[in-house]
Amino acid sequence: MRRAAVLLAIVAPLGATACGSPSEPASVGNNAEMIADALERRADNLEAMASASANDSVAAMLAGAADNLDDPADNIAEAAGSNAR
Repeated sequence: MRRAAVLLAIVAPLGATACGSPSEPASVGNNAEMIADALERRADNLEAMASASANDSVAAMLAGAADNLDDPADNIAEAAGSNAR
């Protein structure tokens, strides 16, 4: 009888996590969308800083950094959209 109780104590949490697993893809998609949004905001901030910069080389560097964030943000947003289906 004691073995059955120990086995039940081990198996019960596994069953509970198995029931919760279908929500995982949705949460991954939501997290990916949040990351993509954060990257886009950062790119927008860098572009604003580039526009406000009086130094042309600094402005070019900031604009390049903003451009470098656009592609990963798009890729993450696209992946989040395809995983949500």
